Amino acid sequence: MATSPASSSPVAASPARKALGERELMWMMAMLMALNAFGIDAILPALDALAADLSVPGNDRQFVIGVYLLAGGLGSLTPGALADRFGRRPILLGAVAVYIVLSVLSALAPTYNALIAVRAAQGFFAAGIVALPPAIIRDRVGGDKMARMMSLIFVIFLMVPAVAPTIGEGILQTFGSWRAIFGVMAVLGVVMGAWVFVRLPESLTEENRQPIVPRAIAGNMLRALTLPSVSGYVIGSALVFGALFGFINSSQQLITQTFGAGDIFPLVFGICAGSMAIASWSNSRIVERFGARRVSHTALFAFIVVAALQVMFAFQGEEKLWHFVPLMAINMALLGFIGSNFGAIAMNPFFAIAGAASSAHGFVRMTTAALLGGAIGYAYDGTARPLALALLASGLVCLALVLWSEKGKLFGPSDADERLGTGSD
Repeated sequence: MATSPASSSPVAASPARKALGERELMWMMAMLMALNAFGIDAILPALDALAADLSVPGNDRQFVIGVYLLAGGLGSLTPGALADRFGRRPILLGAVAVYIVLSVLSALAPTYNALIAVRAAQGFFAAGIVALPPAIIRDRVGGDKMARMMSLIFVIFLMVPAVAPTIGEGILQTFGSWRAIFGVMAVLGVVMGAWVFVRLPESLTEENRQPIVPRAIAGNMLRALTLPSVSGYVIGSALVFGALFGFINSSQQLITQTFGAGDIFPLVFGICAGSMAIASWSNSRIVERFGARRVSHTALFAFIVVAALQVMFAFQGEEKLWHFVPLMAINMALLGFIGSNFGAIAMNPFFAIAGAASSAHGFVRMTTAALLGGAIGYAYDGTARPLALALLASGLVCLALVLWSEKGKLFGPSDADERLGTGSD
């Protein structure tokens, strides 16, 4: 795998072990992120059983998802700064270990309040599983090549949300309890922890290690969030993914209650999530040719158009499942073009402080998206109207923020990239 000169030393393999190649690295980073996604999506088909077992009323069942997402956003501030000082590997291994322990505790939770508390802790302390892969990739590459690699990672990563509800349903049917799903999460965590321990070398160079100085860390994070060419992308992606989280939070009730298709819920969810995987694969094939900005800006305009169609159908009386699913799948596919490219654009200026930048961006994206997604999900009123309106509003505000970051110029490299020569790094 090609590496920058600065990163060649720490990633060199021992003579007895084959070096970690680009393909294995992408699979490892994708499956780490998928481990987190499995912790969210696998429990969806079991929400009815969970609610009945623990006496959870109405929309409150969504909190088992929403609190995990919100706590993950809050927790993402920590691992990046620690990883910039102590290295990516030990912090990542610690995050996986916490995920395993708290998955077991979730399976043993005696009450819903106890489950919510454990899920909040799990989301907070396991945030490194999501926050560190972009920093590890940025240690090696940047620019449009990073966008291509992140797209390929998202292809693999998004396979799991596409099949997680089906797996969760299978576990529920096999073991007869929603608790078994959390047990499987713990087992998968052990597998991933072993893989990382055996195969992942350290990617942070000695010269790029940052001291644990709160003022310096805060300064690095502030810089990562306030650079004008970056902040619009960070906040904008948080908004559109907030609308996506709104779908995830309310998807079980939407498909089961609104459209009366609970028996095919895993299939419907898989179609929508799978469309993101297909889009991410397509993005990986075209992004280095057309550029992250051109691809993601085009996708954002298309997202707004499709969201407008979703609003139209949602307000035409009784919406049909065959209206809802194709449009939702298309918009989730468009998020596949938006997410990885926005992330790569936002990370590109921060090679030396990639960990802090990844944490800061993850904090804003996850907390904003989780809060927005929770509000959208809790606004579920038996129709798809709250979700459709949120998708359209988030797309329009995201466009305004991107225009601000790009000073009104879309579909090309930024002025900063042209000066730094990083547009296709």
